[in-house]
Formats: sequence, C-alpha cells, structure tokens
Amino acid sequence: MELFMQKFIKTNPTLAPLTLRVPIGIIFIAHGAQKLFSWFGGYGPDVTGQWLDSVGLAPGFFMALLAGSSEFLGGLLIFVGLAVRPTAAILAFTTLVAIVPVHSNNGLFMSNNGYEFGLSLLAASLSLMISGAGRLSIDQLANKQLLKR
Repeated sequence: MELFMQKFIKTNPTLAPLTLRVPIGIIFIAHGAQKLFSWFGGYGPDVTGQWLDSVGLAPGFFMALLAGSSEFLGGLLIFVGLAVRPTAAILAFTTLVAIVPVHSNNGLFMSNNGYEFGLSLLAASLSLMISGAGRLSIDQLANKQLLKR
C-alpha cells in the first residue's frame, strides 16, 4: 500500500508546478463555484443544467453538479497540492468534455466562444498530471513522510 501511495503522490521537487498550480487552482475553484453556488456571476446548477441539456449534455442538472464539483474540489486540491496527478487527470477530462461538444465548432478564439481558454486549462492540467505537485505541496510533504518509513 505504501508503494502505491508513493507512486500516487510522487512529484518532481521543483517550484515550476507551484507557479502553475496556484493560478489554475484559483481558476478551477471559481468556475466550479459559478456552477455550484452561483458565485462570481455564475448561474448555479439549475440554470447551468438547463444550458447543458440544451447543448446535448444530459441529464443537465447532474452534469452541472459533476462538472462543478470536479472543478471546485479539483481546484482546491490542485491549489494546495494534494493528489495532484489524479486530480489533474480528472480536470483534463472535464475540460476535454467542455471543449469537444461545446466549443470546438466555434473555432479557436474566445471572442467566438471558441476553445482557446479550454485548451489552456487542458494543457495546464496535463502538465500537472505529468509533473506532479512540486515543491510546497501536501503531496511533497506526504511523500517525504512515506520515504522516512
């Protein structure tokens, strides 16, 4: 079990992931809060769910809860550096689901509701999935404790 945990939270001990983790974590937290709690100008799960139904992602309310939860909780985990690799994989998948059915037909640029922003979040998530949490993370602290045993 300890070997599994070591691989699960393994991270490169550099500061580079921290510079990505903090802003990406904040962005995902805010987007999730829009969907779940109607914060930051968001519409909450009911209206977001209706919109998701209208673009073919049914059942919309459930999908709004699923996307909002993965973004909000995933953003928190990314921000503090806990379970970053699996969390980043979930966020990459969530972002890919947003890009393909919703934004891909609108071209690249955000001005046309394109996939530019989603592509940036996808790239950042994949980068964190590969690198791990880096320095100043809970994963790094936990990994050091496991290695002491």
